[in-house]
Amino acid sequence: MDLPTTDELNALPDDAFVDAVAALFEGAPQLLRRLAGARPFESDDALLASTREVAAVAPEAELLELLDAHPRIGAAPAAMSDLSRAEQQDDPREEDSASDAGLAEELAVLNEIYEVRFGFRYVVFVAGRPRSAIAPLIEAALRNERHAELRRGVEDAIYSAGDRLRRLGGADEPAEEAAE
Repeated sequence: MDLPTTDELNALPDDAFVDAVAALFEGAPQLLRRLAGARPFESDDALLASTREVAAVAPEAELLELLDAHPRIGAAPAAMSDLSRAEQQDDPREEDSASDAGLAEELAVLNEIYEVRFGFRYVVFVAGRPRSAIAPLIEAALRNERHAELRRGVEDAIYSAGDRLRRLGGADEPAEEAAE
């Protein structure tokens, strides 16, 4: 998948812009329409900075749409976009099938508890992390206040979008440190 350049994104009509960047965010058209209105962007980094600014003032419903657009951690591969599937893919040497099944069940339970507690999906930057490292992160997140967790999840969604942008031909600068 190739993304348009920043200049090309700036020139697109709003709906085409939303379509062009949707894969970076797993969807979230309301927030992306708001982002389209923040153009022009001088660079990929400026696009990401504007995304943070837009998210900081967006209604909660738009932030929930962004988080809920992402697949659950450990979801069945068929339920994920190609980008999410690649990011959540474990190293097959890391775990045997019995422990992998146990981990999948643990993640499903933790996802359910998280969604009941907070009312939105757990999102964290996962690329390069083994799935076994995610369960402790969800457990720690369950101790957070809802507002803090909403902001953390949104920041991780934007961080993931930035990583995707770089990998798909966007900015060639090193990725920022993910918030945990």
